[in-house]
Amino acid sequence: MFLVPPKLPFSKTREVTASSRHYVDRLFDLDPQKVLQGVMLLYLLQQETSSTELRTECAVVLGSLAMGTENNVKSLLDCHIIPALLQGLLSPDLKFIEACLRCLRTIFISPVTPEDLLYTDATVISHLMALLSRSRYTQEYICQIFSHCCKLQHWHSCGFKSLPQPLLCANGPDHQTILFNHGAVQNIAHLLVSTSYKVRMQALKCFSVLAFENPQVSMTLVNVSVDGELLPQIFVKMLQRDKPIEMQLTSAKCLTSMCRAGAIRTDDSCIVLKTLPCLVRMCSKERLLEERVEGAETLAYLIETDVELQRIASITDHLIVMLADYFKYPSSVSAITDIKRLDHDLKHAHELRQAAFKLYASLGANDEDIRKKIIETENMMDRIVNGLSESSIKVRLAAVRCLHSLSRSVQQLRTSFQDHAVWKPLMKVLQNAPNEILVVASSTLCNLLLEFSPSKEPILESGAIELLCSLTQSENLALRVNGIWALMNMAFQAEQKIKSDILRGLSTEQLFQLLSDSDVNVLMKTLGLLRNLLSTRPHIDHIMSTHGKQIMQAVTLILEGEHNIEVKEQTLCILANIADGTTAKELIMTNDDILQKIKYYMSHSNAKLQLAAMFCISNLIWNEEEGSQERQDKLRDMGIVDILHKLSQSSDPNLCDKAKTALQQYLA
Repeated sequence: MFLVPPKLPFSKTREVTASSRHYVDRLFDLDPQKVLQGVMLLYLLQQETSSTELRTECAVVLGSLAMGTENNVKSLLDCHIIPALLQGLLSPDLKFIEACLRCLRTIFISPVTPEDLLYTDATVISHLMALLSRSRYTQEYICQIFSHCCKLQHWHSCGFKSLPQPLLCANGPDHQTILFNHGAVQNIAHLLVSTSYKVRMQALKCFSVLAFENPQVSMTLVNVSVDGELLPQIFVKMLQRDKPIEMQLTSAKCLTSMCRAGAIRTDDSCIVLKTLPCLVRMCSKERLLEERVEGAETLAYLIETDVELQRIASITDHLIVMLADYFKYPSSVSAITDIKRLDHDLKHAHELRQAAFKLYASLGANDEDIRKKIIETENMMDRIVNGLSESSIKVRLAAVRCLHSLSRSVQQLRTSFQDHAVWKPLMKVLQNAPNEILVVASSTLCNLLLEFSPSKEPILESGAIELLCSLTQSENLALRVNGIWALMNMAFQAEQKIKSDILRGLSTEQLFQLLSDSDVNVLMKTLGLLRNLLSTRPHIDHIMSTHGKQIMQAVTLILEGEHNIEVKEQTLCILANIADGTTAKELIMTNDDILQKIKYYMSHSNAKLQLAAMFCISNLIWNEEEGSQERQDKLRDMGIVDILHKLSQSSDPNLCDKAKTALQQYLA
């Protein structure tokens, strides 16, 4: 592997002495044999017998090399540069330590360097913490190393690009916890008031990464004070307009993380009057494209779960209209004479679209008026539809999130969604996409299948049943839930053919699989589907004539199992629907086991279950139906009438009324 010369000349870092020049020349030689000899630099670095000046020089040159291509860094990693540099930190010489740290910083910033290399030896972090006090350079480089080597074990669903990507720490606590346990907060806090801007900035970046999605760190930060001032107050000062943009953005990220972790209330003035307006400012045309991306993504995260913050953001500085500008890059080629500018715009264009979709998704998560404003923004639905077929997975995911957020609106489902036939590209997305997109796309489909949605018909005709039935077999829990949820919505007030197609598509075996799923959400949605399938008499009788035995078996299993009240109640409601059938009710009357269970639940301690069991009885004994006399007699012999008399004296008005109504059937 060849090492490519770095982009920066060595003189920018430090003059290369004649003694090391010999090795440097070899590193850039095209003869691989000589390149191998260039590894001597590393060897010299580790030699205790080499002069400190030479060892320092080696660290400087290696650092310059690391600033070159990713291949340079890979080559250095293959030569075990990190253990060599970490060993160098044990030297008493400060200049040498600083050179080693600078080189380590450059290597850890590279995307090809695994962060876990910092955590392989437990003593390294403690030693780095101790070195923080040595000089402003050790402070700057160590904070930078920490913020680049602090990755989360879990990752927030919004997938904010500007924050850390997921990475599991080998069989142990995650990086945030390791740094926190080694006193990172206490050791770094005072650096926020350093006289060096670079140190302040790196300390701030460190906290933005440490606090992200971490209640433990966030709750600690709230109570830490430096020179008599609490950290949130220091962060707010760093948000002010007269501070550099990177400082404003990073302190806004710190406060955002603390707010999302519950350490600062969402109605606190430092969020409402400082952080939120600062992030909206970052979205304006005056800012650089990368600042606009980071501002929008952080704001999307800040307001994602809070209705009031969503409302405030939506009316701050015309944010909704301002975001429309994010879709206008790259600008028309004729307007760009500078080829570098075009390259820059192209690079950031998809990041801008992704950020805008995310922020629109957060803004429209709850409020109907905000959704209306978003959809009325120029060409918004067309932009979302285009976003669904973009080559970038991140943009597709953000576009689907945005669509999902807007699909919570009954009004929009009936109008804009229909006008733009949104269901077509959505179905296309569902055909072949990674799980993270499938989860959000299938959630959106659930909404498009609600009974009042005009998209329901064409979605059915495009083969949705088969697609959704396949989702119910997914290993991914969210996909199983969404698949069955969408089928439940589809079955609501549907015609018999659709119901039969659903049952055929699912198969009895799969239905039982879902009813024995360990997740209560899957179970509840499957029961909801059964309840929707078993509605209206002709449908009940038809389905029970073909699947009756299996459905009764499933009902028995659930009523006997260890399930919560809601699951049992839903199951009894299914029985009540079956009892409403003309021929289907015989499947209950001829099943003594089920009748005993209904009797048991009539006397249960939970009123919801008693009420659901009474619905079953009422439907079985209803006078105007054929065979009612025989059914009434059989139930009387079982002691049902005695229970009804007891319940007619109940203090619960619902139970009392229902029992009296049932008793009247016996008297009529």
